Amino acid sequence: MRQLRVLALVNENLVPPDSLEGRSDKEIDEWKTEYDVITTLREMGHQVEVLGLSDDLSPLRNAIHKRSPHIAFNLLEEFHGVVTYDQAIVSYLELMRQPYSGCNPRGLLLSKDKALSKKILSYHRIPSPKFAVFPLGRKVVRPQKLKFPIFVKSVIDDASLGISQASVVYDDKELADRVAFVHEHTMADALAEEFIEGRELYVGIIGNDRLQTFPIWELLFTKSDAPIIATRKVKWDRKYQEKLGVKTDMAEGLSPAVEKQIERIAKRVYKALDLSGYARMDLRMRADGRVYVLEANANPNLSFGEDYAESAEKADMSYEDLLSKIIGLGLRYRAPWKL
Repeated sequence: MRQLRVLALVNENLVPPDSLEGRSDKEIDEWKTEYDVITTLREMGHQVEVLGLSDDLSPLRNAIHKRSPHIAFNLLEEFHGVVTYDQAIVSYLELMRQPYSGCNPRGLLLSKDKALSKKILSYHRIPSPKFAVFPLGRKVVRPQKLKFPIFVKSVIDDASLGISQASVVYDDKELADRVAFVHEHTMADALAEEFIEGRELYVGIIGNDRLQTFPIWELLFTKSDAPIIATRKVKWDRKYQEKLGVKTDMAEGLSPAVEKQIERIAKRVYKALDLSGYARMDLRMRADGRVYVLEANANPNLSFGEDYAESAEKADMSYEDLLSKIIGLGLRYRAPWKL
């Protein structure tokens, strides 16, 4: 790939340093994705300018006018502290006629709203757990179709915010208590869905129109028989990971037919939610082999050595090739202003 002017967009408090020297693992974890992407792009020969954003778009407008970047590499996870505003930033990039990496605004909007995305999946007859939404300030009345055990989470928040082993509830009192917890701690509506006992699987996808799936990945607890749930501590607490023996690796023991089925479902979700660039699908598979889609994650974690990059590596796509592919897809994405 030719050398490009890249404008890396990151959260203002996640602008990485130039070196890891003297930094603790806890510090590095905060901005590892940003560091890995920016450092690797520079090593590939691209001219990378890093722009930290928080609650003001004028620096973005100025950088676009001043630098005329070939592409904005979007690593933003929120704006004004709101996770769903990332789609507004991408909409602004489109208004500025600025090519960008990752998902388009509509795909971000649909995938971030878990209740809306599940309704779309239901329309397309894509298997997903039965669910109900409990709005803030409303009494919790469980519909009869929703059977226990039930998994409770925020409708909009990501990175497993508010998710723990206590998120699985077994009676109406536990349900009401957990919904109240989600309301209080996330200030968002609560999504309650049928808890699917079984294997937790992830499928990385990359592409705009022609889609490529990476090998199916699986979350495992090698030192515990606790329910396999990707809680916040499982994702981010190193001591807790060690305690449970948390491991993610290529899923084993799946027949070729089941693999094809899972890949086909993942692609159907990608298209149904109008995603582009790259995404990761989270699924559960019961002991009887039935597969359910939990959610779609647009613009998933791009850290070197994490699930998405590791699964790409298994597909013979190096980290450098992965970033080049993502940039290429961003440059080729047919945004409305290009038509």
